[in-house]
Amino acid sequence: MASTTSALAPAKTVVGLGEVLWDVFSPSERLLGGAPSNFAYAAAVLGHRGVVASRIGDDALGIEARALLSARGVDTRFVQTSARLPTGRVLVTLADGQPSYEIERGAWDELELTAEWERLAREADAVCYGSLAQREVPSRTAIAAFLAATRADCLRVFDVNLRQAFFSGAVLTHGLGLARVCKLNDDEAQPLLGALELAPAATLDECADRLLGAFRSLSLVCITRGERGALLASRAARVNAPAANVERVVDTIGAGDAFTAALVHALLAEPGDTSELDEAALASAGSFAARYAAHVCAHAGGMPEPPAWLTPGAGRA
Repeated sequence: MASTTSALAPAKTVVGLGEVLWDVFSPSERLLGGAPSNFAYAAAVLGHRGVVASRIGDDALGIEARALLSARGVDTRFVQTSARLPTGRVLVTLADGQPSYEIERGAWDELELTAEWERLAREADAVCYGSLAQREVPSRTAIAAFLAATRADCLRVFDVNLRQAFFSGAVLTHGLGLARVCKLNDDEAQPLLGALELAPAATLDECADRLLGAFRSLSLVCITRGERGALLASRAARVNAPAANVERVVDTIGAGDAFTAALVHALLAEPGDTSELDEAALASAGSFAARYAAHVCAHAGGMPEPPAWLTPGAGRA
């Protein structure tokens, strides 16, 4: 397989599909977030056409969110506007750098498949989606239809992102059934298997085996482990990629989304099927993803300025 650290490859259309929302820390402190927003921003930083497909309210927070994303290089033309529901907010509490969330109902709970979204789906080279935005039927239906409209070669990534009780076995089964890549963290492994009614796994390797065995569409499973790195398992090989060093962790908000975007960035550069990635390709992709995630951990929020070490084509074949 080709190295993921060589010369520049053509930019791709990379879509974050789901929620746009504000992480609210106090009445005077908030940061724009939502996994799809963080993911699309990271994709744009890495040289792609990073697109957010979501919905905001017809309000001041929505106007600010759209303007901020646009200013940071994200394509916001596919962000819908709701006249009924407000722009999403999440009340965030940090303990030792780790976030907990109170997720309010917002405009992203009523996503709608439009002709513009269908066109975007056909253009997408990669799309990342999760379980949270599927907590209500309208958005669940729109996300499923969007994914069904993508090309066969589109890299569909299900970033599980289990949040509170906002998931079900049916949503997870459907999401995984459409995905080529599944990404989760180690804390989500057993709850995911339980919700899917799969046998518990004694190790993360066993968890990857369970998922690859149950979902034939999957070509790669990635399980992140914080400071202990990540397991990447294709159908041909697997590696335990070490974490990158972080001199001082500010917070971990958006770090997982950054890892996913950088992983997608590396996978899009590989010429073959992701199911056939060998140890060298997996290790290279995991190393690049870990380095970019570490950069996010060293800054507040999920959309920091690009790292100084990032050069055009970094991490791309």
